Amino acid sequence: MPLSENVPASASAPRARRLARLLDARLYLCTPRHQADAAFYEKVLGDGRVPGVDLIQLREKGLEWRDELAGLAAMAAAAVPSGALVSANDRADVARFAGVDILHVGQDDIPPRLARELLGPDVLIGKSTHDPDQFLTALADPDVDYVCVGPVHATPTKEGRAPVGLELPRLAARHAPPFEPGAKPWFVTGGVAPHTLDAILETGARRVVVVRGITQATDPGAAAAALAGRLRAA
Repeated sequence: MPLSENVPASASAPRARRLARLLDARLYLCTPRHQADAAFYEKVLGDGRVPGVDLIQLREKGLEWRDELAGLAAMAAAAVPSGALVSANDRADVARFAGVDILHVGQDDIPPRLARELLGPDVLIGKSTHDPDQFLTALADPDVDYVCVGPVHATPTKEGRAPVGLELPRLAARHAPPFEPGAKPWFVTGGVAPHTLDAILETGARRVVVVRGITQATDPGAAAAALAGRLRAA
């Protein structure tokens, strides 16, 4: 079954487009605003001929709402040529007015049910999970469109959170085999980099979230293309 057939016929046009893009996605980038600009986005998002980032999230804690809105607007404009999905982090109020494709929330943020009431049906909602119970709960939640599992390795971007190791993505692969018809998408996060990717792929994972592996690379565009290529070849 083509992945597009997993999109409900009842979905609105904006939601259907976003779901189709999500189902095909492999590489999810989280980046702080201060580390990204138009040239950075152009390099990492690709142009259709070279693989690149499929989803991109503005993740910088403590931004004033005006700065966050401006950052998301710049990100959304840069994503138009590639069709990459743009995500707000944590704040449903900002997502409501920014016109983003996705709101991503953690365990201590607004519950997906309440976020859905605020955002309506068209915006996709992602949820971070850190143990089997959280993952299975998110997997069954009709308001959650995709799930993140991790951090599988210790990372300064998840300061204070112990790594969960590779058993959680193994469990995720058993319950939601990637690209199987009807399976909810999920992404591995935490210390994903070129040297850790093979072990992550061996768990059955086929989608990942990357931060430093791209933002701190000498050539972010080449790093994104290489990771995207490996994921699509897996």
